[in-house]
Amino acid sequence: MTAITKILAILKQNENGVSVPDLRREHGMSSAQFYKWRAKFGGIDASLMKRLKKMYAEERLVAEIRKEALEGKVVKPSQRKEMAINAVVEHSVSIRLACRSLGISESCYHYNAKLSGENALVADWLLRLTYANKQWGFGLCFLYLRNMKGLRWNHKRVYRIYRELELNLRIKRDKPEALIVPVAINQVWSMDFMSDSLIDGRTLRTFNAIDDYNREGLAIDVDLSIPSLRVIRSLEQVIEWRGKPAAIRCDNGPEHLSGELVTWANKHKITILYIQPGKPTQNAYVERFNRTVRHEWLNMYVFDSVEQAQELATDWLWKYNNERPNMAIGGIPPKQLLKAA
Repeated sequence: MTAITKILAILKQNENGVSVPDLRREHGMSSAQFYKWRAKFGGIDASLMKRLKKMYAEERLVAEIRKEALEGKVVKPSQRKEMAINAVVEHSVSIRLACRSLGISESCYHYNAKLSGENALVADWLLRLTYANKQWGFGLCFLYLRNMKGLRWNHKRVYRIYRELELNLRIKRDKPEALIVPVAINQVWSMDFMSDSLIDGRTLRTFNAIDDYNREGLAIDVDLSIPSLRVIRSLEQVIEWRGKPAAIRCDNGPEHLSGELVTWANKHKITILYIQPGKPTQNAYVERFNRTVRHEWLNMYVFDSVEQAQELATDWLWKYNNERPNMAIGGIPPKQLLKAA
């Protein structure tokens, strides 16, 4: 008799009229112990306890089976079916429990693909096509069979066999193209705008420019509005002490597309590199700079005026260039990389 079964038997005696003092003498326990058992196990009979123990044991098995499946990174139905078969054999669990543990239906467990002669021909064609053309998906295979070979099989039938053979291609998302890192200063600058607000609710705009070579912040100009002529003035001020860039990368904002900026760039023989609309990753260097500006400067203050914001921006930019380690350039400040160059 297990401990829990014994406790349930004692509680049953009490329900049948045996007093607590008599139970204490018979079983050598305290009154406190009896009432503790009754609070915990009262109302549970032996059959219910047996069912609960069985349920808990099943849940432990389910967890163990799922853990084994996760270690193998099982994703395909056929792989999960194989794991379910192994679970039935190794853990002596029911088919129902094995299927529930691995997320497949019992019909999937019992199903065995049966290829007719013609289905075998479809499978043979699909295997040969995907072996010879490893990047072909179902669409290309089906169109080739229909248009080039004149095989008029139903597309649902071909797709079902294609899936059973597990020929599905994994969809590969386009990765953003990595920006080329300049090998010297003033080869490529990047510029962009940011927005915030003053304490009175008026919109605050910042014009940010960096050198892609060492990620040095060249300018953070702050105002309520920054038109293209103001952008030109800011760039000319930087050129006075930094020198002229060969190219400037920017998005397709109205300030960057304006005739004044294009004319100015052509006059100074500076190439404007416009990124594709809706693809800020093509201007990743300044976007990363903007994130740092947002988290380490803009979000840290409430600005009373444009003048205060500009003063704080100038102070922060000096610290960014001279003291703040930049992980993109080896954990040193931009000015330190500039000196090493």
